[in-house]
Parts: sequence; structure tokens; C-alpha cells
Amino acid sequence: MYKSFYILITLWYLLSANTTFAYTRQDTLRGSNGEGRRWWDVQHYSLTVYLDAENRKLSGENIIRFKVVDKPAAFMQIDLQDTLAIDSVFVYDFDTLKKAGVKDEVIVKSVKANVRKDGSVWWLYYNFGKWGTSAVKEIKIYYSGKPRIAKLPPWDGGMIWGIDSTGQPWYSVACQGVGASVWWPCKDYQTDEPDEGMLISVSPKLGKMTFVSNGMPLLDVFRSRINIWEVKNPINTYNTSFYGGAYIGWNDTLMGEKGKLDISYYALKHNEEKARKQFAVTKQMLHCFEYWMGPYPFYEDGYKLVEAPFLGMEHQSAVAYGNQYKMGYLGSDRSGTGVGTLFDFIIIHETGHEWFGNNITAADVADNWLHEGFTTYTEALFAECAFGKEKAYAYTRGEWKNMRNDVPVIGNYGVRDDGSSDKYDKGSAVVHMIRVLINNDEKFRQLLRGLNKDFYHKIVTTKEVEDYIIRFTGLNLKPLFDQYLRTTKIPVLEWYIKQKELHYRFTNVVDGFSLPLPVSTTKKAATLNVTAEWQSIPWKKAGFNIEVSPDFLVKEK
Repeated sequence: MYKSFYILITLWYLLSANTTFAYTRQDTLRGSNGEGRRWWDVQHYSLTVYLDAENRKLSGENIIRFKVVDKPAAFMQIDLQDTLAIDSVFVYDFDTLKKAGVKDEVIVKSVKANVRKDGSVWWLYYNFGKWGTSAVKEIKIYYSGKPRIAKLPPWDGGMIWGIDSTGQPWYSVACQGVGASVWWPCKDYQTDEPDEGMLISVSPKLGKMTFVSNGMPLLDVFRSRINIWEVKNPINTYNTSFYGGAYIGWNDTLMGEKGKLDISYYALKHNEEKARKQFAVTKQMLHCFEYWMGPYPFYEDGYKLVEAPFLGMEHQSAVAYGNQYKMGYLGSDRSGTGVGTLFDFIIIHETGHEWFGNNITAADVADNWLHEGFTTYTEALFAECAFGKEKAYAYTRGEWKNMRNDVPVIGNYGVRDDGSSDKYDKGSAVVHMIRVLINNDEKFRQLLRGLNKDFYHKIVTTKEVEDYIIRFTGLNLKPLFDQYLRTTKIPVLEWYIKQKELHYRFTNVVDGFSLPLPVSTTKKAATLNVTAEWQSIPWKKAGFNIEVSPDFLVKEK
């Protein structure tokens, strides 16, 4: 098990770390708010998908309602990746006609748009320029083809045409890295979520399966052949997903900070007993997370935990679970402390994303440390709720050994570069160091709650979050953010004792970097305000070696 665990971790790092910077035109088109995107804002998606598993094909339609927010270009960019094709697109104009004795009614006219393929981008040509700002319009896209099959979901994602251990079909999709356009046409851009949510319907061509998706079902999923789910909140396109299989489900409720929260669980029928035992932690976890980070952000859509044919994913309101009903990460402890096998990593981590990633969403994937760093720290928050602060601190520090320091945590903007895989553990280290610098757990808790309240359902940049934290704490944290997020350099504490004085400084740091660093020997302790300049304090030679606080990510020389 340890061997397979470390193989998975290695593949994760290799697949998630972008170590080259040879960007293509397609990277720019898909990663930036270009001329075909910036003039329209998605209001709602209505997605219908028909699965042909025998031939590994799908077909479907997507109605996109959008608002004109700027002078329209002559074209619109729709994202749909290479193995799929747009068959036709219709533009709907809404004209108001008054009739005697009748209130305003809407007459809908559809006009077929011209479409041109350009790699994974499709250009729609229509007389968009006649529309005024604030107009609300709709297009209906018909599409079909063979979607990319996931090689190592969720990291190397796509469609999963699986079979469970009893021989029953088991389907899903995981697409954060590759993008939602790997299976449906949309504005595949993290900055634009459908403000008014979406409708999702996924059905097989043959056979009967139970399908689960984001949001709440409009019909009984176990009794109806029609499968429709409604998402009332904004949702990242990559978080839109579905699960089809031989499921059994059960429901519960939680009385949370915003009232009653509907909870649902879906497991393969033959795993029900194991699932009921493993999923029992859910309510404890949600209460813990609400205490630290504020109300669950999607009460209207409920919370679901769904067994998936891959390890896991933070699909909004329908968290994917594939940790094989083991504690830790597939039975192993990423921290190496023993704490990591006291809880189920996937349940905790992927649910933490409901606050950071799904509620607070980075505008560009380059800033996805805001998703992964904060969410990795939610593992420690749960450990603290369940096992105490000492174990939580040991756990989060233990995860730091997984850092690679290969490229900066923050990637390059506008080209779908999500930076280093260190966005998980190094990002979490940044959060932990901020907590230690605040030195007040209640204030740190209010910081996390404030972020989730003030950026509720918002798209943000790293700079906005940094500025918020600096204002809230009153600390000069910009050099710390620059050091750990924008460089690969780890500060090095150099020190020596001479003539009853301790001399110390930092090397390998950005301009202005400093830390109040606690150090000690068996007989003496002090907090040093360490900068890049040599400083000294009186220090009796009570022991040559000094111990540096383990709660700061620094090296010692």
C-alpha cells in the first residue's frame, strides 16, 4: 500500500506541476478573458447530456443564458475540446409584444449562428453588435462526439466509463485540470460562474442507472427515468459533474448556522454498510468547519457525499469520494505523524473546498493556491476539532515535507498555468504561519469566517485576499506572501554564538522579509525579529545548539 501511495503522489506532482513555459495560442485563448469572452457574462446553464457508453460517445445540448456587459464583439468564444464537435447553435432573440388586454408576452425567435472550430475553441458569428449593454440573451448549442477518457482522474481528467466490482456500469467525470469543456460546451473560464445556477440532466442511452449530480433532484432519482438536478447557486464549470451507477442513497439533516441543511449519501449498493460507517463523520466535520469558517456556503443545494470511480474531487454540493473506505490517504498518512490516519483524508479535504475553491474562487488558475492551500489547512482544523491543537499542529507541519520547491506556487496569469503542486502544502504553511503570527486563535477564526462572508460566492485574486488579510491582521505580510508564493526560496537562518552574544540573520529572502522567530536552548528562550541584516542579542553560552520554532517554514545554518 505504501508503494502504491507514493506512486500516486509522484504522478500527482508530475501531472500538476507545470515546469515549462512554452505557452501556446490555445493556452491564451482558454486562459484569458479575450475579445470573444469579455463582453458577456453567464447567468444560467441548462445542460442535457445523453450517454452512449457502448461506443464511449455522448451527445447533448446546452442552453446558455447570458447578460451583455460590454460592447459585443462580432464573435463569441465557446469552449469545447477537440474530440467533441458543435453540431449547431441557435441564437434566441426576445421581442416584447403588447396585445390588448394582455400583459407583456415574450415572442422568441431563433436564428442559426455560423460556427468555426479553432482547436478547443469554437467561434460563433452572429450580429451580436446590435445588442445593447444589459440585454439578456440565450443561445442553444447542440453537440456530440467522443469525450476524452480520463487517464488518471482527477489529475489527468476526463470521462470515466467504469465498471464496479460486481460488474455493473459506473460512470462519472472529473475535469478540474483539463476543464469542463472536455465534456460539455461552456465558457470554460474560472472567472465566470453562472450567477443563477444551472439545470443538469444526464441519462444513459440504454439500461437503467441511478444518476447523481450537483444541487437538488427535481424528481426521485431512484424511481424516475428522467434525471434532472437543479443548482441554485453559482458554480465553477469544472465542479459540474455527475455519477451514474448501482447506487443506494439515504438522507439526513444537520441544524447548522443557517438552519436545516439537507445531507444525502450515495454509495454502491454492495458498499452500503462500509459507507454508513465511514460517512458518519460528516456531521461532526460540517459543525467543525462551520465553527472555523462560517456557514456552509450552499444550503439551498444541500450537501452530498457520493462514492466515485476515482479518488476524490470537490464537486460542489456533490463531493466525490473514492478513498476505498480507508483512513488517511488510501490508508497512508501524508504527514508522517500518525495523525493523518485518524481521519478519512478525502472526506475532509474535498469538503473543505466547499469554503475555499467553491465559495471563494480564484479568478485565474494561477491563484489556485487560494483553493488548495487553505483547504489543505482545513485538514488541520478538523484534526484540531477532533483530536486537539497539539496533534493538529504536528499534522500540518508534517505535511511540509512533501514540498518540492520546483516552481513558484503562483503560476503565470492568462495561460492556464496553475503553478507548483506546492500550492497544497506550502500554501497551507502560509496559512499556518499567519495564524502563528496573529497569536490569537479567535482572531484567526474570525479571519477565516470574514473571508468566507465578505467574499461569499465571489471570484477573487491573490492580491485581494492578501490585502484583506493584511488589513484584518494589521501585520506587514506582503514580504511573507512574496517569499513563499512568488519565489521558490526558503529563508535560511544563519547564526553563531560569540563572546556571549547570539548573532543571527536571514539569507535567501526577498527584500523586506522578516519574522519574529522563537528560538531556545534548554536554559534560555527568546523571540528574534530576524531580518536580512546581522543582529545580535546577549546570549550566555548555555548550549551551542539552539532550537528554532517548528511553526515557521525556515531552514537553519
